[in-house]
Formats: sequence, structure tokens, C-alpha cells
Amino acid sequence: MENIEILRSNLVEKIFSTKNISLLQAIDDILSSVSTKDEQYTFSESQKELLLLAEEDIKYGRTVTDEELRKLDEEWMK
Repeated sequence: MENIEILRSNLVEKIFSTKNISLLQAIDDILSSVSTKDEQYTFSESQKELLLLAEEDIKYGRTVTDEELRKLDEEWMK
């Protein structure tokens, strides 16, 4: 991922260069909906269980790369 300062600079440049009011309103809506406060999340028991299973999969190498997953998705979509 890009350095946050580079990404921020690129976004500002694109925002200043657009004349599309709908796009600007959509960006404003997105940014307004994101809370800047640190929020504490509460997970349900089933969510906690799924996270533990995922950690176990990672621990034992039961993972696939992004590229492998995309190939599997393509095959499934056929």
C-alpha cells in the first residue's frame, strides 16, 4: 500500500481537479459517515469462534494467496 502521505496528496489533487459535483458530494458523504473516534467493537460469540478458526488456519498454513483465490473465483463463476 502506498505511503499514507502520498495517497492523501493524490486524493487531494484529484478532488481539486474534478468538476463533478455528484462525485464531490459522494466523497463528502463517505468522509462524513466515517467516525474519526476510536470505537470499541463487540463481537458475537459466533464471530469470535470464526476468528479463532481463522487464526488456527493461518497457524497451520491453511491459506491461499490472493492470486490463487482469484483463480478459484473465476473457475467457480464459469
